[in-house]
Amino acid sequence: MCGIVGYIGYKKATPILINGLLRLEYRGYDSAGIATIENNEIVVIKNKGRVNTLANLDGIDKLEGTVGIAHTRWATHGKPSKENSHPHLDNSKSIAVVHNGIIENYHELKKFLTEKGYKFLSTTDSEVIPNLIHYYFNQDSKNDENRLLRAVKNTCKDLKGSYAIEILSIYNKDKMIVARKDSPLVIGRGLKESYIASDIPAILSYTKDFYLLDDNEIVELSKDKIKFYNNELEEFEKPIKSIEWGAISVEKDGYEDFMLKEINEQPRAIRETVGAKLDNGKIEIEGLEFSKEYLESLNKIYIVACGTAMHAGLVAKSTFEKFCKIPVEVDIASEFRYRDPLIDEKTLCIYISQSGETADTIAALKLAKSKGAKTLAITNVIGSSITREADYSIYTHAGPEIAVASTKAYTSQVVLLIIVGMYFAEKLERIDVSILKNLKSDILKLPSQIEEILKSTNQIQEFARKVYKEKDMFFLGRGTDYAVSLEGSLKLKEISYIHSESYAAGELKHGPIALIENGVTVVATMTNPDLVEKSISNIQEVVTRGAKVFVITSEDIKNDGLSWVIKIPKTNTLISPILSVIPMQLFAYYISKEKGLDVDKPRNLAKSVTVE
Repeated sequence: MCGIVGYIGYKKATPILINGLLRLEYRGYDSAGIATIENNEIVVIKNKGRVNTLANLDGIDKLEGTVGIAHTRWATHGKPSKENSHPHLDNSKSIAVVHNGIIENYHELKKFLTEKGYKFLSTTDSEVIPNLIHYYFNQDSKNDENRLLRAVKNTCKDLKGSYAIEILSIYNKDKMIVARKDSPLVIGRGLKESYIASDIPAILSYTKDFYLLDDNEIVELSKDKIKFYNNELEEFEKPIKSIEWGAISVEKDGYEDFMLKEINEQPRAIRETVGAKLDNGKIEIEGLEFSKEYLESLNKIYIVACGTAMHAGLVAKSTFEKFCKIPVEVDIASEFRYRDPLIDEKTLCIYISQSGETADTIAALKLAKSKGAKTLAITNVIGSSITREADYSIYTHAGPEIAVASTKAYTSQVVLLIIVGMYFAEKLERIDVSILKNLKSDILKLPSQIEEILKSTNQIQEFARKVYKEKDMFFLGRGTDYAVSLEGSLKLKEISYIHSESYAAGELKHGPIALIENGVTVVATMTNPDLVEKSISNIQEVVTRGAKVFVITSEDIKNDGLSWVIKIPKTNTLISPILSVIPMQLFAYYISKEKGLDVDKPRNLAKSVTVE
C-alpha cells in the first residue's frame, strides 16, 4: 500500500526522501509528499500524482532541512487530492505526521477532537493523528524533553487498527519519533544518521544495517542516538540486523521493466531457494523441527494466503496430500478467520506472504495460534512481521521483487512448499523413497528448464500481438494445470486489465461453455500425461465453437484446430506449474506492453497489502 521514508542526520534530507519514494513506487500510490523542518517551521510540500511530479513542485529544491519525512499514499479514506495527501499537520502546524495503515476508530476520534475545537482539512483517517498528539501534548503539564514522546504514547493507545507513523515537531526539532502496529517499519543505521522506511529497498543504497520494528514499539531518533520503547515508554535494547541484498538487486539491470527482469531471474531464484534446502539428495530445513510423532498426530493442514501466494498453495496441495496422506485445505486469508475454521492442536497452519506484511494473512495466523495450532510462515523477507508472529519460519530466496505483479516470488513459493511437503513425507515414511528421489532430481533440473523456455519467447510475443485488443479471455486446465491457470488468469487481469476467468476444463460443459463464441481466446495447459486425452476433448469443445486456442504443454499433441502451441520441457506433474506459468507470465507481460500500459505499477494495486 502506501510508502514511508524518513531521514535524520547531517545531510540535506530532500534528495534522500525523494530517492526513497522512487524506490517505493512499486507499492502502488496516487499521491506523494514530504515535510522537513526549516529553522523553526515545518514545511510541507505535497500533491496527487507521481513522485517525479512532487520532485518538480515549486519550493522543493529550496528545502535545506536535515530532518524530514515523506510518503506515497494509496487512497483508502478520501479521494486522491492535495488535501488528502500526506504529510498531515495538526491545527497549530507544529506537528507533522505520515501514516500507513487504517485507523478504524477515526470517526470517534475526529468527533472527540472536533468537540475540542480542532478543525480538519482532509477526509482521511490519518489527520486525526497529529491533532490527537497535539491534544495530549497540551494536556501534559510536565514540560520536559519527553513531553512529545508521552503524547505519542497516549495517541497510539487511542488508535484502533493498523499504523506505521513518522512524526516531526517543532517542539523537538532535532528529533523524530516513529511507531508501528500491524504495518511494517524499518530503521536503517548510518554514521550519525538514520533512515526510516516502510520497506528495506527504499533505503538499501544507504545502509545494510537495520532495526526491524515490532508491534507496539515507539522509537525516538536523533542524529546520534536511537532509543527504543515499548508502549509504556519502558526503554529497551534492540538487536541490529545486516541485510545481504545489494542495491543493484533493486535496479532494472538493463531490462525494460522490473517484471521482465524478475521473470528472467526465476532460474536463479529457484536455484537459491532449492540450494538452501536440498543438497546431495537430502532435505534439510533449518529451524523446522517437526517430529514424526507430531506429523502423525495431524488431522488437517491449512495453507492460507492471498492472491498469487494462495495459488502457490493450491499447486502444493497435491504434494502434501499425495505424499503425506494428510487432508489439506487451501483458504483465502481474508475469509479464513471470519468463518470460524475448525482448528485445534492437531492442525498445522501454513501461511504464505511474499512481503511477510500481508495484514489478512497475519490476522489469520494469530487466530490459528489462539486455537492451539502450530503455525509455519513462508516468506521472502527475513525479520518481517509474519516471521515474528509464527512458531516457525522458512524463507524463499527470491531476492527483492519490485514489480507489483508477482513472478519469481510465486515460483519460489511453489518449489519451497513442495520441498516442505517432501520433508514431511520423509519423516512420515508414507511414500516410496524412490518416488521422492526422482522428484528431487526433477526439482534440481527446474532452473535449466526455465532458462530453456526463456530462450524462446518469440511465439508468445507474436500471439500476444494478435490478441491484445480483446476484452475477455479464458484459462483451462485439469489438476495442477487448473491451479496454475488461476495464476495465469490473475496475471493477465493484473497488468493488462483484460477480463479473464479460469476454469477446471472438465467443468466447461457445466455452464461456462455458454461464454465461448467465435474469436474468443482460450489459454489451455496440459502437462499431465494421464489427463491429456480428456484435456484435448475439452479443448475441442471450444475449438468447434470458434475459439482461438493457445496451448501450453509438455506432451506431444496434434495441432488440429489449435491456434498456437508452446512446448515446455517434461517434468513431474507436481512441479509442472513452475514451468507452465512462465509462458503465462510472458503472455500477460507482452499483452500489457502492446497496450502501452505501466507493467510494473498497474492501476489500483499495491505490492504489499498491509490493510485488511
